[in-house]
Amino acid sequence: MRSFHGEARKITTDEIDALANHLEIEPAAFRAVIAVEAAGSGYDSKGRPKALFERHYFYKYVFDRPVLLARAMEAGLAYKAWGMKPYPKGSDAVYDEIQRACEIDEHAALMSTSWGLGQIMGSNFRMAGCKSVEDMVDEAMASEANQLRHMGEFIRSANLIRPLKFKDWAAFAKGYNGPGYARNAYDTKLAEAYTRLSAKT
Repeated sequence: MRSFHGEARKITTDEIDALANHLEIEPAAFRAVIAVEAAGSGYDSKGRPKALFERHYFYKYVFDRPVLLARAMEAGLAYKAWGMKPYPKGSDAVYDEIQRACEIDEHAALMSTSWGLGQIMGSNFRMAGCKSVEDMVDEAMASEANQLRHMGEFIRSANLIRPLKFKDWAAFAKGYNGPGYARNAYDTKLAEAYTRLSAKT
């Protein structure tokens, strides 16, 4: 069973700015995504990657295996649709869900979790430039620089550089966070974070 503890190397301001400039995105806009997704840090207080387990994803990944699906649903780890129950509060509670899901099917659990600074879903490991979800998680455990690279690769793969570059927050939010972004005011949060962060430069 994974401990989810790695080297947990922190990133520098210069590294963030360098990747933003490489993507031709204003650093403050890039930082706004980090601020909204991970509150500016890729690790929790125990050095584990910031993470969020998505029960509706886990349902999808174990659906065709009735025994595992039954175990997952009985444990409260799998639901048909997003939002059927609230997320657990605090990183320890999130990792408790991840660990219990790993006991049912580790690969499916990693695929069903968003990871790191950019909160990239494990299921998007290819778009994040990784060979496997296991590699993606190992890299996220190692450094925030890796997490930032995953985020940048996903933004590029999803054709979201242009809306982020031009601060089209609604278009970016829809592509990055899904069609339900407005329910969480994701675009508004991005715009507010950008305004706050750009004022500091």
